[in-house]
Amino acid sequence: MPASRLQQELIDLQHQLKTNPPHTEEDRESLEMLIRDIELQMAHEESTKPDSNLVDGVNLAVERFEVSHPTVANTLRSIMQSLVSMGI
Repeated sequence: MPASRLQQELIDLQHQLKTNPPHTEEDRESLEMLIRDIELQMAHEESTKPDSNLVDGVNLAVERFEVSHPTVANTLRSIMQSLVSMGI
C-alpha cells in the first residue's frame, strides 16, 4: 500500500510541475531529478539498501519550495512520509 500511495504522490507532483512550474529551470530540474531518484529506489527497493540521502533530499526540497510553491512542498512532505513508512 505505501508504494502505491507513493506512486500516486509522484504523479501528483509531476502534474503540479506541469501546471505550476517553478520559477527557475534549476528548480524544475532538481525536482525532476528527485522524482527520478525516488522512482529508481522504488524499482530496486528489494535489491538495494535504502538510500537515506533520498529522504534528506526531499526534506531540503520541502524547505526550498515551502514559500514559493506551498502545494509542491505539501506533496513533498507526503512523499517524505511515504518513504519513511517504507523504511527508506
